[in-house]
Amino acid sequence: MNSQSSILSTKILSIAQKELLLNAGIGFVEYSAIEIELLDDNFYPKIENVIFTSKNAVKAIRNTEFRTQNCFCVGDKTKRLLEENGHKVIEVAQNASELAESIVKKYKKEHFLFLCGNHRRDELPLILKENSVQLEERIVYKMHKKHKKFNRSFDGLLFFSPSGVDSYFSHNDTGKSVAFCIGNTTASEAKKYTNNIIVANKPTVENVIVQAVKYFDKRI
Repeated sequence: MNSQSSILSTKILSIAQKELLLNAGIGFVEYSAIEIELLDDNFYPKIENVIFTSKNAVKAIRNTEFRTQNCFCVGDKTKRLLEENGHKVIEVAQNASELAESIVKKYKKEHFLFLCGNHRRDELPLILKENSVQLEERIVYKMHKKHKKFNRSFDGLLFFSPSGVDSYFSHNDTGKSVAFCIGNTTASEAKKYTNNIIVANKPTVENVIVQAVKYFDKRI
């Protein structure tokens, strides 16, 4: 394997995720490009349909009295976390735009509550409002960017959110690094800084890593 390949992960990886890189002979550095602050708020409007676009929003309501009938979410892991906490998931999509389009098509006359972070993307609210879907928003967590300057270059950069991209590039440049992105919205943010981008086939941390391993394996 190519032991000279090096990767920077913009989030702290689990042991199993690290092993995917180590077993491929790839060196890596990890740090948290963003920090999540869950807000302590037990008041939620009583709406039957609630939208979650990240696991952080689920974590924010996990130990509260929050209850709803129908959950609409982005990502299989968000769906799993909702179900583990006793919530019923009606629709799941791979990204926010797909979820919004599904809601417009099937549930246009319903009223929705969107539980989100302070740096939430615009796609979902815009699509719903443009199609006259009733939507309330409530910020349940805050995302803080943690800036760090790296005085070295990496062969690959692993990005898991648009905010992580922005946080990293606020103090670093891309050089010749390949940016491996978890999804199209993250890739869209990365395109502001580089065209050397590979998008994961599935929006999971593991698939981002797999794409990097495949890429550097081909270079041997």
